[in-house]
Amino acid sequence: MPVRTVIEHGTKDKRSVAFSLDWPGWSRGAKTAELALETLESYRERYRPIATLAGMAREFDAAGPLEVVEDRVGTGSTDFWGISFSPSSTEHGPMSEAELERKITILRACWTFFDGVAARVSEEMRKGPRGGGRDRHRIVRHTIRTESEDFAKQVGIRIPEEGALSPDGLKQHRTTYIAAMRDYNAGKIEKPMRSWTLPFLIRHCAFHTLDHAWEMEDKDLTGEDRA
Repeated sequence: MPVRTVIEHGTKDKRSVAFSLDWPGWSRGAKTAELALETLESYRERYRPIATLAGMAREFDAAGPLEVVEDRVGTGSTDFWGISFSPSSTEHGPMSEAELERKITILRACWTFFDGVAARVSEEMRKGPRGGGRDRHRIVRHTIRTESEDFAKQVGIRIPEEGALSPDGLKQHRTTYIAAMRDYNAGKIEKPMRSWTLPFLIRHCAFHTLDHAWEMEDKDLTGEDRA
């Protein structure tokens, strides 16, 4: 089966992003839609460890070429960041239980991958324009806080500032977050999201987690001093 792919342009078409609908987190941006598709394809092997952690390596390996099923205009933020900030036309309404659980499994795999990368890369990161030269600690801190204190509000979660930064706090956050997603999909959370949807929330969380995991891999200095 081809990989169902969406192209999203910024409102001024300064940047575009290409992302997979069925593999949350597999998303890349560039200056043009063509370059975004090329970059997304180049990350196929980089995404494979997540599919493996999710127990879906065989399914991922059997996936065919990228197939654009929607070409849409997103928000102005896409022009600046090259990131999708809104749901596509198919990411609305409640999901089936099977679809929800599949996406939750992949999101958990993204978290596991992120934790593994954070545990093995150097504390100091290679300097560069992205993130103003943040070290590993600051990248991890940003990723966890943004998800737990910002994204999770979409499903009614409120936690104390920095409440997910400890190992126990992070474990509790993720457990509570997944439970809230299930409740939201089942209609048990009364306050609906305004501009986001649950499929988009999961996709965006997976992307944010992997984007910073890959950032840490790209800036890792392990072994360079020895060399």
